[in-house]
Amino acid sequence: MSFAQLSPPPPLSLSTKQTPLSLLTLCTHLQEANQVHAHMIKSSQISHTYSASRLAEFYAVSDRGSLECAEKLLGSVHEPYTFIWNIVLRGNIKHKRPFNAFQLFDQMLNNSVPPDHFTFTFLLKACTQLSDPERIGKQVHCQIIKYGHERNVYVETKLIHFYAVCGLLVDAHKVFDESTDLGVVAWNTMLECYADNRDGESLHLLFDRMPVRDVVSWNTMISFYVQVGRIKEAMEMFRRMQGSGEKPNVVTLVSVLSAVSQSGALAQGKWIHSYIKRNGLDLDENLGSAMINMYAKCGCLEGAIEVFDETKNKRSVDTWNAMISGLSTNGQSRKAVELFGEMESAGVKPNAITFSCVLNACSHGGLVEEGTVCFKKMIEVYEIKPDIAHYGCMVDLFGRVGLFEKAKEILKTMPMQPDAVMWRALTSACRIYKNTEMGEQAGLQLMEHAPDDHTSYVLLSNIYAIYSKWDRVHKVRKMMWERGVKKPPGSSSIELGGIVHEFVVGDATHVRKKEIYMMLDEMGERLKLAGYEPDTNEVLLDIDEEEIKHTSLAHHSEKLAVAFGFISTIPRTTIRVVKNLRVCNDCHSSMKLLSKIYSRDIIVRDSNRFHHFREGLCSCMDFW
Repeated sequence: MSFAQLSPPPPLSLSTKQTPLSLLTLCTHLQEANQVHAHMIKSSQISHTYSASRLAEFYAVSDRGSLECAEKLLGSVHEPYTFIWNIVLRGNIKHKRPFNAFQLFDQMLNNSVPPDHFTFTFLLKACTQLSDPERIGKQVHCQIIKYGHERNVYVETKLIHFYAVCGLLVDAHKVFDESTDLGVVAWNTMLECYADNRDGESLHLLFDRMPVRDVVSWNTMISFYVQVGRIKEAMEMFRRMQGSGEKPNVVTLVSVLSAVSQSGALAQGKWIHSYIKRNGLDLDENLGSAMINMYAKCGCLEGAIEVFDETKNKRSVDTWNAMISGLSTNGQSRKAVELFGEMESAGVKPNAITFSCVLNACSHGGLVEEGTVCFKKMIEVYEIKPDIAHYGCMVDLFGRVGLFEKAKEILKTMPMQPDAVMWRALTSACRIYKNTEMGEQAGLQLMEHAPDDHTSYVLLSNIYAIYSKWDRVHKVRKMMWERGVKKPPGSSSIELGGIVHEFVVGDATHVRKKEIYMMLDEMGERLKLAGYEPDTNEVLLDIDEEEIKHTSLAHHSEKLAVAFGFISTIPRTTIRVVKNLRVCNDCHSSMKLLSKIYSRDIIVRDSNRFHHFREGLCSCMDFW
């Protein structure tokens, strides 16, 4: 940088045709605004209401201004009026200085300057920046009533928002019900109030009562359903929005893409991608990242890569993170690490989330050396302090390749206590390597850290079941029952023709159940001919009859979904299944063989990761 760049800007030249206010719009530095200020004082223009207000606005609100200068200007104006006080209030709120804003309000009243409705909207916003907003906010409400602004629509809307932020639903609803002239903004504020407080029933009732809805109304509903995991309702609300003629915006599409990501409904995701293209919408960093995430979570890496390429000139760190994570969860660990290298070469600085994605890729791919180097680089090169997620990835990395001593060393030396995620990773690794002693220790720790999570009990039960220690299996199951912990029923879904078909174990409700079970029998016969032997180790019941165990395994929900996919699609069509739980060992072995027997790519997304089955192999390399 040259010394010339560090020098103050040259003085502004005032021609006969230029007024100080016209020059104010050209100011790029505070020093230039000070020169305009000086000229306004010299020419007495500072005494003009409009001129002083414009200068105060530059000082208080502009990124190039100064609150100190704005407050000095306020003090120098003879009998300052409400508007200029509001400008300085607004500046303090913008810079998150709520206490200064309230001090200014006190000075305003002491100077007998009457507050208007804008004053109170600014003060209510200042309240939301406080750690304890309720007490001062209610005092502001009293002042609003005192000065007669309680029926102003802007003030009412801000009051509803204030009480919503405080979680005071009764007060928010009272203001809403007493209002007589509410616009759509106030209705939307009340909607957001219910959504933020997870009151779905009141939210739906209010939405149905709305006289007029806009895109924000629909977005609030869709976002709420996505956040609480009610994906079918989110997609139905999106369809209703389209039927109403309301045009979705970027916020809508990001929410819907999140819903698609959770449901795995690829056809719906592709429709949204086409919609974006047809309407010429810009793939900004938020929409681009959401689109990449959607394709990756639907097991369609080609689509994710296509979108990543489309965002070439406007990639943020979030875009890179989405693509690295997508490669990792789809079994492309080596490519994820390589993409991280490209990110560094492009000059994009990684953040803590980036390293979580890369370390996760290393753990799932068994890339011990790369993961160790990455962990060291995060600390020494980028000076990012590892959090519990990063340490968890390292425990998972060492556990997956059987390096239990190194995993234990991480647990002992890290600066925080291990959490449930770490104990779960270690217990899973012990199950794979049949390390029952350490597995039991880790499993007991897991149950202590996550006593309400059914997987804690299932993992420890599986370790006991491997060696037929049924007394301990029953002890764990009894403990699970006594604590009221229930394992959710396994379910798998498959999307065909834009319709999502869902199956549970032993499902007999589908309209094509006869054909499905005929295909299931055919699959079983062909698996036997290929040398398949059912893996009954994880059937967590003390059952002597092997035939009953075999039947239980044969009717798992993912096998029913695959059977339905086989009878409903032409040969060589990729089958995509989403399961709500971890896929069991037997189904995993079956899927590998079925992909080879039927020459089909089978993609199964379980609660842990993606499994891309092709030609008898799985992308997870049997670590999941």
